[in-house]
Amino acid sequence: MNAVGCCGLQLYKFGETVSIVFWTDTWRPESFFDKVQKNRQSGLHTLCLLDIKIKEQSLENLIKGRKIYDPPRYMSVNQAAQQLLEIVQNQRIRGEDPAITEETLCVGLARVGAEDQKIAAGTLQQMCTVDLGGPLHSLIITGGSLHPLEMEMLNLFSIPENCSESQSVDGLQT
Repeated sequence: MNAVGCCGLQLYKFGETVSIVFWTDTWRPESFFDKVQKNRQSGLHTLCLLDIKIKEQSLENLIKGRKIYDPPRYMSVNQAAQQLLEIVQNQRIRGEDPAITEETLCVGLARVGAEDQKIAAGTLQQMCTVDLGGPLHSLIITGGSLHPLEMEMLNLFSIPENCSESQSVDGLQT
């Protein structure tokens, strides 16, 4: 968890960590979002750990007792951002004031600590299309007001305005 400090956000300004899980057709939990809201209200960043599915069985194989496993799946920053945006829309439909919006500053991280690590800073909307490459990914939702040094560091990783869908951030410093 301390490794995410490589993006330049001050570690003591992080609140509770949350996990974002893969949604299914029948299970779309939003309960973690309460912690995101609480962190934002306190001006704290939220580290989102993204789901990993390894050695999972399909419901059919589980019921039939077959030891056949689905291929591994790793949630990307893109998938997490899309789910977060859907939660924001759901809250608006219910007449609630969401803690974050499409314009909330976020940081996407991939393979932190590896030679090919990637870091990208941009809006939640931009996180839906940024290409950070292979797993493992994490997402940080910033706590609102940032210290000038945090802003300076995130500017090093900012997603270019003209970054088109599925464009890689290889040009950004890592």
